[in-house]
Amino acid sequence: MKRTRLATACGLSYDKLERYLNWMIEKNLVLVDGDGFVRLTRDGERSYEELVLWIKRYVGSLRIGKI
Repeated sequence: MKRTRLATACGLSYDKLERYLNWMIEKNLVLVDGDGFVRLTRDGERSYEELVLWIKRYVGSLRIGKI
């Protein structure tokens, strides 16, 4: 998904999304390819799965779809 669509899907302003993306890029969780698509790295996929497991364990069963 490209940045503008991702910001809209997350309910964030574009500027705020950029700040979050820059932080996630620094942490090797996402990358932006040559066509402008934001993609999870392998570390990002693992982190996502760990977060979902943590939420299920401590918050309860939630339906959290991938964006």
